[in-house]
Amino acid sequence: MEAELIAWLRPRLADQHPLALGIGDDAALVQLPPPGQCLLTVDMLTDGVDFRLAEASPQRIGRKALAVNLSDMAAMAGSPLAALVGLVLPRTGGLALAQGLYEGLLPLAADYGVSIAGGDTNTWDGPLVLSITLVGTPGPHGPLRRDGARPGDRILVTGDLGGSLLGRHFDFEPRVREALCLAERYQLRAGMDISDGLSLDLSRMAAASGCGARLALARVPISPAAERWARHLADGSTPLEHALADGEDFELLLAASPAEAARMLADQPLGVPLSEIGEFTDGAGLTAVEPNGTLRVLEPRGYQHTSSP
Repeated sequence: MEAELIAWLRPRLADQHPLALGIGDDAALVQLPPPGQCLLTVDMLTDGVDFRLAEASPQRIGRKALAVNLSDMAAMAGSPLAALVGLVLPRTGGLALAQGLYEGLLPLAADYGVSIAGGDTNTWDGPLVLSITLVGTPGPHGPLRRDGARPGDRILVTGDLGGSLLGRHFDFEPRVREALCLAERYQLRAGMDISDGLSLDLSRMAAASGCGARLALARVPISPAAERWARHLADGSTPLEHALADGEDFELLLAASPAEAARMLADQPLGVPLSEIGEFTDGAGLTAVEPNGTLRVLEPRGYQHTSSP
């Protein structure tokens, strides 16, 4: 089956820059631009955890598998170059499934200039598993890290948040171009993508930076999907709660000085809105500012992988 898949892929992966050597050998050869450093990220997606194969097309699943890696590259303000694709397929119907996955990820790869450098394919009696490793290069100012925020820095986000299970978790657009634009035009202190939920990811950035964070709840940009999801669940949860904790929004979470944040907000240089939602503080932990100005402790909530002992 793997030989058939390679034969199917080969004409679809011809003449990929920056590959000096692509699929067909035991390893690929990637030509790195100066200064020769690279960013590496890997994401693994599993049927029953990150998607349900019975409910989503292989094309959407394949696209998501690459898109989450591109979002990680955006979080570091990096330019993607090449990807390795690992597939563990069910024994039945594996070739058609693999082709469908590639039909989903290849157009996204082309859109972002990502060469498919190779990978590996196996079959087993378990569920579908995809693992993609993405290679990229840092921007001219170096990689954007999550540990550079300082007390007084403003917290900014792109887009809007919440309700991702209504479709965004498959169809989101990685913010690669937006991150590169911001990193080139402004002095960003820290950044990451919002993959597990705004409050949880903000707590991680604050902890990495040795800061606390104060979040103005009235400024959190709530997506229409969060409104619809809250109505659908009818469990008493609010759209704001979904914006804080749903996860898989894959928007950018950024830190910038007050002056630089003001410039960014005035310019609005992206095709998506850029919002200021709070500031980093001395101390530790998250504080929520209610619309009436009341302060309360905000417990980070979002998606976390768990395991049994």
